[in-house]
Amino acid sequence: MKGVWTGSGRATETARSDTRPVYRRARSVEVRVLSLHGDAIAPRTPADWYRDFFRDIALDVWRDAIPPSQTESEAAFLVRALRLRKGARVLDVPCGAGRLTFPLQQHGLLLTGVDLAEEQIAQARRRAAAEGVTAAIEWRQADIRDLPWESAFDAAFCFGNSFGYLDRDGTRAFVQALGRALKPGGRFAMDTGMIAETLLPNLSDRDEAQFGDVRFIEENTYHADASCLETRYTFVRDGVSQTRVGLHWVFTCGEIGRFLADAGMRVTALYGSLDERPFAVGDRLLYLVAEKS
Repeated sequence: MKGVWTGSGRATETARSDTRPVYRRARSVEVRVLSLHGDAIAPRTPADWYRDFFRDIALDVWRDAIPPSQTESEAAFLVRALRLRKGARVLDVPCGAGRLTFPLQQHGLLLTGVDLAEEQIAQARRRAAAEGVTAAIEWRQADIRDLPWESAFDAAFCFGNSFGYLDRDGTRAFVQALGRALKPGGRFAMDTGMIAETLLPNLSDRDEAQFGDVRFIEENTYHADASCLETRYTFVRDGVSQTRVGLHWVFTCGEIGRFLADAGMRVTALYGSLDERPFAVGDRLLYLVAEKS
Protein backbone atom coordinates (compact mmCIF):
# COMPACT_ATOMS: atom_id res chain seq x y z
CA MET A 1 0.00 0.00 0.00
CA LYS A 2 2.92 2.32 -0.32
CA GLY A 3 2.20 5.49 -2.24
CA VAL A 4 3.56 8.76 -3.56
CA TRP A 5 0.35 10.62 -2.76
CA THR A 6 1.08 13.68 -0.64
CA GLY A 7 -1.29 16.56 -1.21
CA SER A 8 1.51 18.98 -0.35
CA GLY A 9 2.95 19.98 -3.68
CA ARG A 10 5.43 17.11 -3.49
CA ALA A 11 4.41 14.84 -6.33
CA THR A 12 7.82 13.20 -6.12
CA GLU A 13 11.25 13.50 -4.61
CA THR A 14 14.62 12.56 -6.00
CA ALA A 15 17.99 12.29 -4.27
CA ARG A 16 21.13 14.24 -4.99
CA SER A 17 24.56 12.98 -4.03
CA ASP A 18 24.14 14.55 -0.56
CA THR A 19 20.79 12.64 -0.21
CA ARG A 20 18.76 15.76 0.44
CA PRO A 21 15.40 15.55 -1.35
CA VAL A 22 14.74 17.63 -4.44
CA TYR A 23 11.11 18.36 -5.25
CA ARG A 24 9.16 19.22 -8.37
CA ARG A 25 6.31 21.42 -7.24
CA ALA A 26 3.23 22.84 -8.84
CA ARG A 27 2.24 26.44 -8.13
CA SER A 28 0.90 26.72 -4.56
CA VAL A 29 -2.56 28.23 -4.26
CA GLU A 30 -5.06 28.50 -1.44
CA VAL A 31 -6.32 25.09 -0.42
CA ARG A 32 -10.00 24.44 0.31
CA VAL A 33 -10.33 24.00 4.07
CA LEU A 34 -13.53 22.79 5.68
CA SER A 35 -13.72 23.80 9.33
CA LEU A 36 -16.11 23.60 12.23
CA HIS A 37 -17.01 27.25 11.67
CA GLY A 38 -19.37 26.93 8.75
CA ASP A 39 -19.18 24.36 5.99
CA ALA A 40 -17.65 21.45 7.89
CA ILE A 41 -18.54 18.05 6.50
CA ALA A 42 -17.07 14.63 7.08
CA PRO A 43 -14.92 13.20 4.27
CA ARG A 44 -17.17 11.43 1.78
CA THR A 45 -14.48 8.90 0.87
CA PRO A 46 -14.83 5.50 2.61
CA ALA A 47 -12.35 5.02 5.44
CA ASP A 48 -11.08 1.82 3.80
CA TRP A 49 -10.37 3.56 0.46
CA TYR A 50 -6.92 1.91 0.32
CA ARG A 51 -8.39 -1.59 -0.19
CA ASP A 52 -9.03 -0.95 -3.89
CA PHE A 53 -6.68 1.94 -4.64
CA PHE A 54 -3.28 0.30 -5.17
CA ARG A 55 -3.60 -1.50 -8.49
CA ASP A 56 -2.80 -1.09 -12.22
CA ILE A 57 -2.13 2.55 -13.19
CA ALA A 58 -1.58 3.73 -9.61
CA LEU A 59 1.22 1.21 -9.23
CA ASP A 60 2.73 2.28 -12.57
CA VAL A 61 2.91 5.87 -11.30
CA TRP A 62 4.49 4.78 -8.00
CA ARG A 63 7.19 2.77 -9.79
CA ASP A 64 8.07 5.67 -12.09
CA ALA A 65 7.97 8.30 -9.32
CA ILE A 66 10.87 7.00 -7.23
CA PRO A 67 14.29 6.72 -8.93
CA PRO A 68 16.77 3.99 -7.95
CA SER A 69 19.04 6.57 -6.29
CA GLN A 70 16.28 7.46 -3.83
CA THR A 71 15.70 3.81 -2.97
CA GLU A 72 19.44 3.32 -2.41
CA SER A 73 19.59 6.36 -0.11
CA GLU A 74 16.58 5.19 1.90
CA ALA A 75 17.98 1.67 2.28
CA ALA A 76 21.32 3.05 3.48
CA PHE A 77 19.50 5.27 5.99
CA LEU A 78 17.54 2.30 7.34
CA VAL A 79 20.69 0.22 7.80
CA ARG A 80 22.20 3.05 9.87
CA ALA A 81 19.13 4.18 11.79
CA LEU A 82 17.94 0.68 12.66
CA ARG A 83 21.51 -0.51 13.40
CA LEU A 84 20.99 -3.54 11.21
CA ARG A 85 23.43 -6.44 11.30
CA LYS A 86 23.64 -9.58 9.18
CA GLY A 87 21.02 -12.12 10.22
CA ALA A 88 18.67 -9.57 11.82
CA ARG A 89 14.92 -10.11 11.32
CA VAL A 90 13.30 -7.01 9.83
CA LEU A 91 9.62 -6.19 9.21
CA ASP A 92 8.68 -3.99 6.21
CA VAL A 93 5.08 -2.81 6.67
CA PRO A 94 3.49 -1.94 4.35
CA CYS A 95 6.00 -3.36 1.90
CA GLY A 96 4.34 -2.67 -1.47
CA ALA A 97 6.13 -4.69 -4.14
CA GLY A 98 9.32 -4.80 -2.07
CA ARG A 99 11.00 -1.59 -3.25
CA LEU A 100 13.07 -1.48 -0.03
CA THR A 101 12.71 -5.14 0.99
CA PHE A 102 14.93 -6.41 -1.83
CA PRO A 103 17.90 -4.03 -1.38
CA LEU A 104 17.88 -4.62 2.37
CA GLN A 105 17.95 -8.37 1.82
CA GLN A 106 21.28 -7.89 0.07
CA HIS A 107 22.74 -6.92 3.47
CA GLY A 108 22.19 -10.47 4.74
CA LEU A 109 18.98 -9.62 6.59
CA LEU A 110 15.90 -11.82 6.99
CA LEU A 111 12.93 -9.80 5.75
CA THR A 112 9.18 -10.09 6.20
CA GLY A 113 6.98 -7.91 4.01
CA VAL A 114 3.32 -7.25 4.83
CA ASP A 115 0.89 -5.50 2.49
CA LEU A 116 -2.85 -5.65 1.80
CA ALA A 117 -2.56 -5.05 -1.96
CA GLU A 118 -2.80 -8.39 -3.76
CA GLU A 119 -1.18 -7.10 -6.95
CA GLN A 120 1.85 -5.77 -5.09
CA ILE A 121 2.42 -8.94 -3.06
CA ALA A 122 2.10 -11.02 -6.25
CA GLN A 123 4.74 -8.84 -7.95
CA ALA A 124 7.04 -9.18 -4.94
CA ARG A 125 6.73 -12.98 -4.90
CA ARG A 126 7.48 -13.21 -8.62
CA ARG A 127 10.57 -11.04 -8.24
CA ALA A 128 11.78 -13.04 -5.23
CA ALA A 129 11.45 -16.27 -7.22
CA ALA A 130 13.26 -14.75 -10.22
CA GLU A 131 16.12 -13.53 -8.03
CA GLY A 132 16.35 -16.75 -6.02
CA VAL A 133 15.73 -15.12 -2.62
CA THR A 134 12.48 -16.80 -1.62
CA ALA A 135 14.12 -18.32 1.47
CA ALA A 136 15.28 -14.91 2.74
CA ILE A 137 12.00 -13.00 2.37
CA GLU A 138 8.58 -13.93 3.72
CA TRP A 139 5.57 -12.22 2.12
CA ARG A 140 2.22 -11.86 3.87
CA GLN A 141 -0.89 -10.34 2.29
CA ALA A 142 -2.72 -8.78 5.22
CA ASP A 143 -3.98 -5.57 6.80
CA ILE A 144 -1.09 -3.75 8.48
CA ARG A 145 -2.91 -4.08 11.81
CA ASP A 146 -2.86 -7.85 11.43
CA LEU A 147 0.66 -8.60 12.68
CA PRO A 148 0.50 -11.92 14.53
CA TRP A 149 4.09 -11.95 15.82
CA GLU A 150 5.28 -11.30 19.37
CA SER A 151 8.86 -10.22 20.12
CA ALA A 152 9.94 -11.63 16.75
CA PHE A 153 11.75 -8.77 14.95
CA ASP A 154 14.96 -6.88 15.59
CA ALA A 155 13.64 -3.92 13.59
CA ALA A 156 10.66 -2.65 11.60
CA PHE A 157 9.97 0.22 9.26
CA CYS A 158 7.06 1.99 7.58
CA PHE A 159 8.28 3.91 4.53
CA GLY A 160 6.72 5.21 1.33
CA ASN A 161 4.63 7.93 3.04
CA SER A 162 2.17 5.26 4.19
CA PHE A 163 1.71 6.29 7.82
CA GLY A 164 -1.71 7.94 8.16
CA TYR A 165 -3.77 5.83 5.76
CA LEU A 166 -5.78 4.71 8.82
CA ASP A 167 -7.82 6.90 11.15
CA ARG A 168 -6.73 7.47 14.75
CA ASP A 169 -8.12 4.23 16.12
CA GLY A 170 -6.70 2.28 13.18
CA THR A 171 -3.31 3.95 13.49
CA ARG A 172 -3.21 3.24 17.21
CA ALA A 173 -4.00 -0.43 16.51
CA PHE A 174 -1.24 -0.56 13.88
CA VAL A 175 1.35 0.90 16.24
CA GLN A 176 0.28 -1.47 19.04
CA ALA A 177 0.76 -4.42 16.67
CA LEU A 178 4.21 -3.09 15.73
CA GLY A 179 5.17 -2.80 19.38
CA ARG A 180 4.17 -6.39 20.05
CA ALA A 181 6.09 -7.66 17.01
CA LEU A 182 9.39 -6.03 18.02
CA LYS A 183 11.87 -7.58 20.42
CA PRO A 184 12.91 -5.50 23.46
CA GLY A 185 15.51 -3.05 22.18
CA GLY A 186 14.17 -3.40 18.64
CA ARG A 187 14.07 -0.26 16.52
CA PHE A 188 11.36 1.27 14.33
CA ALA A 189 11.73 3.88 11.57
CA MET A 190 9.15 5.70 9.48
CA ASP A 191 8.97 8.48 6.94
CA THR A 192 6.05 10.80 6.34
CA GLY A 193 5.25 14.02 4.57
CA MET A 194 1.76 14.04 6.04
CA ILE A 195 2.19 15.17 9.64
CA ALA A 196 0.88 18.63 10.48
CA GLU A 197 4.39 20.08 10.74
CA THR A 198 5.29 19.03 7.17
CA LEU A 199 1.96 19.14 5.35
CA LEU A 200 0.17 22.27 6.47
CA PRO A 201 2.96 24.83 5.79
CA ASN A 202 3.17 23.58 2.17
CA LEU A 203 -0.40 22.57 1.37
CA SER A 204 -1.85 23.49 -2.03
CA ASP A 205 -5.19 22.63 -3.54
CA ARG A 206 -3.89 21.23 -6.83
CA ASP A 207 -0.63 19.63 -7.92
CA GLU A 208 0.34 18.07 -11.23
CA ALA A 209 3.28 15.98 -12.44
CA GLN A 210 4.29 13.65 -15.28
CA PHE A 211 5.47 10.13 -14.43
CA GLY A 212 6.49 8.12 -17.48
CA ASP A 213 3.51 8.18 -19.83
CA VAL A 214 1.03 9.14 -17.09
CA ARG A 215 -0.13 12.66 -16.26
CA PHE A 216 -0.83 12.71 -12.52
CA ILE A 217 -3.11 15.30 -10.87
CA GLU A 218 -3.98 15.80 -7.18
CA GLU A 219 -6.87 17.95 -5.94
CA ASN A 220 -6.99 18.42 -2.17
CA THR A 221 -9.57 19.29 0.47
CA TYR A 222 -8.47 19.56 4.09
CA HIS A 223 -11.09 18.65 6.70
CA ALA A 224 -9.87 20.65 9.68
CA ASP A 225 -12.49 19.25 12.06
CA ALA A 226 -11.21 15.71 11.44
CA SER A 227 -7.55 16.59 10.69
CA CYS A 228 -7.93 14.64 7.46
CA LEU A 229 -6.79 15.38 3.91
CA GLU A 230 -9.14 14.13 1.19
CA THR A 231 -7.51 13.93 -2.23
CA ARG A 232 -8.94 13.28 -5.68
CA TYR A 233 -6.30 11.64 -7.91
CA THR A 234 -6.56 11.73 -11.69
CA PHE A 235 -4.39 9.54 -13.91
CA VAL A 236 -4.31 10.32 -17.63
CA ARG A 237 -2.66 7.93 -20.11
CA ASP A 238 -3.10 7.96 -23.90
CA GLY A 239 -6.03 10.34 -23.52
CA VAL A 240 -7.87 8.03 -21.10
CA SER A 241 -8.56 9.37 -17.61
CA GLN A 242 -9.05 7.41 -14.37
CA THR A 243 -10.01 8.99 -11.04
CA ARG A 244 -9.64 7.64 -7.50
CA VAL A 245 -10.05 9.26 -4.11
CA GLY A 246 -8.05 8.74 -0.93
CA LEU A 247 -7.73 9.95 2.66
CA HIS A 248 -4.71 10.76 4.76
CA TRP A 249 -5.15 11.37 8.48
CA VAL A 250 -2.91 14.17 9.71
CA PHE A 251 -1.16 13.78 13.08
CA THR A 252 1.40 15.94 14.87
CA CYS A 253 4.87 14.77 15.89
CA GLY A 254 3.63 14.75 19.46
CA GLU A 255 0.64 12.55 18.65
CA ILE A 256 2.84 10.00 16.89
CA GLY A 257 5.19 10.02 19.86
CA ARG A 258 2.27 9.26 22.17
CA PHE A 259 1.07 6.42 19.90
CA LEU A 260 4.55 4.94 20.10
CA ALA A 261 4.88 5.46 23.85
CA ASP A 262 1.58 3.68 24.45
CA ALA A 263 3.02 0.72 22.49
CA GLY A 264 6.20 0.60 24.58
CA MET A 265 8.44 2.60 22.24
CA ARG A 266 10.23 5.91 22.68
CA VAL A 267 11.29 8.33 19.95
CA THR A 268 15.08 8.56 19.71
CA ALA A 269 15.51 10.82 16.66
CA LEU A 270 13.60 13.17 14.34
CA TYR A 271 15.35 13.95 11.05
CA GLY A 272 14.44 16.23 8.18
CA SER A 273 16.59 14.44 5.60
CA LEU A 274 18.21 11.10 4.83
CA ASP A 275 21.58 12.51 5.83
CA GLU A 276 20.15 12.94 9.34
CA ARG A 277 19.75 16.70 9.48
CA PRO A 278 17.59 17.57 12.52
CA PHE A 279 13.91 17.99 11.69
CA ALA A 280 12.41 21.49 11.52
CA VAL A 281 8.83 22.64 10.98
CA GLY A 282 8.23 23.09 7.26
CA ASP A 283 10.57 20.31 6.16
CA ARG A 284 9.04 18.26 3.36
CA LEU A 285 9.55 14.94 5.13
CA LEU A 286 10.00 13.63 8.65
CA TYR A 287 12.21 10.59 9.28
CA LEU A 288 11.42 9.28 12.76
CA VAL A 289 13.36 6.62 14.69
CA ALA A 290 12.08 4.89 17.83
CA GLU A 291 13.18 2.07 20.11
CA LYS A 292 11.20 -0.48 22.11
CA SER A 293 12.00 -0.52 25.80
